[in-house]
Amino acid sequence: MVVGFEGTTIPDDLAAQIRAGQVGGVILFARNIETPTQLRALTDALVGLAPADAPLIIGVDQEGGRVQRLREPWTRWPPMRSFGDAGDLELTAQMGRALARELVREGFNLNFAPCVDVDSNPDNPVIGDRSFAADSVSVGACATAMIEGMQSGGVAGCAKHLPGHGDTDMDSHLDLPRLSHGLERLRRVELPPFAAAAKAGVASMMTAHVLFSAIDDKRPATMSPDVLHLVREEVGFSGLLFTDDLEMGAVAKHFTVQERTEEPLRAGVDVLLACKHADLRAEMIGRLERLPDALVESAVARVRAFKATWVRDPGALILDPHALEGPPWEQHEALAKRASEQAASRTPRGPDA
Repeated sequence: MVVGFEGTTIPDDLAAQIRAGQVGGVILFARNIETPTQLRALTDALVGLAPADAPLIIGVDQEGGRVQRLREPWTRWPPMRSFGDAGDLELTAQMGRALARELVREGFNLNFAPCVDVDSNPDNPVIGDRSFAADSVSVGACATAMIEGMQSGGVAGCAKHLPGHGDTDMDSHLDLPRLSHGLERLRRVELPPFAAAAKAGVASMMTAHVLFSAIDDKRPATMSPDVLHLVREEVGFSGLLFTDDLEMGAVAKHFTVQERTEEPLRAGVDVLLACKHADLRAEMIGRLERLPDALVESAVARVRAFKATWVRDPGALILDPHALEGPPWEQHEALAKRASEQAASRTPRGPDA
């Protein structure tokens, strides 16, 4: 499990679960963050709780635009659409490296980004400008540049939301979106950016709480063996696979805690994400511990492989001396401004603009 919590200090129950090796990682949100000094002390404390043979994933959603948990004095990045509209892959790679520099400094080893959904539906309430573009080729190219830049700086990436959340007209935080797309459509539109991310060596991917009725009319992608088979076979991804947050309405309203714990693992997911509530976290841990070993062996093997590559001793996290200079970083802010300006200069203006 990778879990979240409320407040700016580590709850006693979570500390005990980390010490016992019951939690594989922690995801932090804006509610957990006050200042750079406080944040680094928090991540150091979390890392220090973990057993030596079960080091901790420390993750965050730092996409840019609407979804970034570290704001001032850290760099306020424009949405990824700005980088797609700017049409400059080197600029996007530079952003990835800069983003890694900021995250590594604060003790993070995983960023749940980029969003590689294709923004094919202008009425989509949850993706929109989180996506690089409205076409598969541009999304794949930009995602590759960002992933390669960020991972070269020591932070694992996570391509989301598989097999594609871009065409929904409902927010999965609230309820379960449904799409009728079959395999031909997915192969043509939604899956190519994930395949590009896999080819670029992205460290992880995240499932979508979206029901693809033509493939599985009962279970969302997160819980569907038929949909997630596409991850390994069609997309060609062999790395770590996360669920989206299992507290979101899309699954919480329709599936029991037992189903939310067991069905993703049966479908082929490796890590369960539970982002807030202590009681749910405790119940899921209890259920996981009672599962047969055969159900979790492959997931545990992929978690161990991920950690061997990406989870380092905190004293060795600073890979780039420029990370010591901030925050804020003037060169990063200039990069963000350049992306916004380049995007604006290339975006067609309407007659009333």
